[in-house]
Amino acid sequence: MFKKIILPSIFIVLAYGFWISPDFKQIAAGVAIFLFGMLSLEQGFRAFTGGALEKILRHTTGSLWKSLGFGVMSTTILQSSSLVSVITISFLSAGLIGLAAGIGIIFGANLGTTTGAWLVAGFGLKVKISAYAMPMLVFGVLLIFQKSKALNGLGYILAGLGFLFLGIHYMKEGFEAFKDTIDLSAFAIPGYRGLFIYTGIGIFATVVMQSSHATLVLIITALAAQQISYENGLALAIGANVGTTITAIIGSLSANIQGKRLAGAHMIFNLATGLIAILFIHQFVQIVDVVSAYVGIADDDYTLKLAVFHTIFNLVGIIVMIPFINMMVRWLETTFKEKEAPVEQAKFLTDSALEFADTAVEAVRKETLHLYDNAIVIIANAIGFSKSDIDSDADLEQLLNAKKKFPEVDIDARYDKSIKGIYSEIIAFISQVRFNWQLEQSGDLHWLRRANRNIVEAIKSTKHLQKNLLEFNQSYNQHTAKEYQNIRLNLALLLRELEDIRHEPDPDIKILSMDEIKVSIGEADEKQNNAIDELIRSGKVVPQTGTSLINDSAYLLDIKSNLVQFFETLFVAQERELTKAERKLVLDDDEITEVRAVSE
Repeated sequence: MFKKIILPSIFIVLAYGFWISPDFKQIAAGVAIFLFGMLSLEQGFRAFTGGALEKILRHTTGSLWKSLGFGVMSTTILQSSSLVSVITISFLSAGLIGLAAGIGIIFGANLGTTTGAWLVAGFGLKVKISAYAMPMLVFGVLLIFQKSKALNGLGYILAGLGFLFLGIHYMKEGFEAFKDTIDLSAFAIPGYRGLFIYTGIGIFATVVMQSSHATLVLIITALAAQQISYENGLALAIGANVGTTITAIIGSLSANIQGKRLAGAHMIFNLATGLIAILFIHQFVQIVDVVSAYVGIADDDYTLKLAVFHTIFNLVGIIVMIPFINMMVRWLETTFKEKEAPVEQAKFLTDSALEFADTAVEAVRKETLHLYDNAIVIIANAIGFSKSDIDSDADLEQLLNAKKKFPEVDIDARYDKSIKGIYSEIIAFISQVRFNWQLEQSGDLHWLRRANRNIVEAIKSTKHLQKNLLEFNQSYNQHTAKEYQNIRLNLALLLRELEDIRHEPDPDIKILSMDEIKVSIGEADEKQNNAIDELIRSGKVVPQTGTSLINDSAYLLDIKSNLVQFFETLFVAQERELTKAERKLVLDDDEITEVRAVSE
């Protein structure tokens, strides 16, 4: 619709404006330069989202007030509620923050956007900011061509600020010159009729430019040139606030259900705030007059009074909506229900997660656990157990004796249904990541990719093991049957131990438990091979059966090794949160050999 109807209409309006007034070109160019500055500024700040901003976000959203504070401060610094919205949706989709925290950030970001109006009205229109723009552009462009990521990002920030200042300058000059040709103030519409019409214009302008900052700058510069009335300017500001929800809605299209819920919350807040501002517009105007008089703003300084109005009605919106946040969360979770995806589909790999390094890693980590949950069911079923058996406190040996006969599992079919698709999506997702490979998150993805391969290899070994398990598990030769029963029991016990480690909150215990498992795996393999050799030498099993036992013992070791490597990656060795001292506790292969030698 936008490309077919709205975009051609905009081109026609612009062409007509260029034809009737050369000064209109200056205003349009100012808007275009300002928007380009916003894009450059956003690009610059993205260069510093390789971990620092994400860490701040994760550690400052523990409560509603912290979330609000983060939203206000981040938007004030970045001067882009759009970037803050995108970051919040990405983190929410990846599960790094909760919905209530995300809503708090969005509320705070709305208040943070008011600082832009203050800067433009209080500074941008009082001095000749084009003088500051030129040096910023010169230094910014020079830095953009540097290979250093930090310098490159700083270059985009300086260039972005330069373009912002230059855009404001051209809009201001354009409106000053434009009023000599056409007096837009003649189109002022008083009363509620004008309020609704100009609110609609503000919404439309923000939807088209996708920047409430740009709309506010346009309003303030037009107001400064007396091209619009103060009353209509307030209505435009309300419309800009409502229209900015389009950014969150667009950002949520590539997010999961949580991202869509956040976009819904954003829309509810802005619509409610806009409605409150419209219904109580006269009261707000009176409050603005009182506050302006108190802080020393002149009665006819409508640009600063508009900034006061923008701040007050956003603050009132937050105060009104805060008591209903929990109710809003429950309503959004009920309204936007998550569809139960078939197990073969990825759940966490969304386009929005690719936006930032931490969210990309977290999405892959959660999807890897999803893959493991599917794999563990296949492995448990293949040896005659259910996942509930593994998770329970029941005696596995007793369960084994009760399940000597168990059905065959079509591992190929199960692999195609619940493993292959997810594994392929994970690899494809990792290949799309575009952040600098020098970041620590790049190492995380490398290990996660290996962990996924460990799971796939464990399933393939289980497939080879299952054939002889089914054939010899109830062999007439009691020695053969016992060895295969031991293989089943050993693997079931390992699965249970690993699940216990997975849910262990203490990282030190995780490390020590994994070390014990690694040592016991080597000992068990050596013990089993010695027992098989003795059975063959004593003639208790024929050499052909002995060979099968040796091969299946190797498959068992391969399954165990892959599962242990997976768990080390996800829960122990590759955790960035572990201290250096804790990392030193992890035994390497040489140390495991030494421990086994000492124990013997």
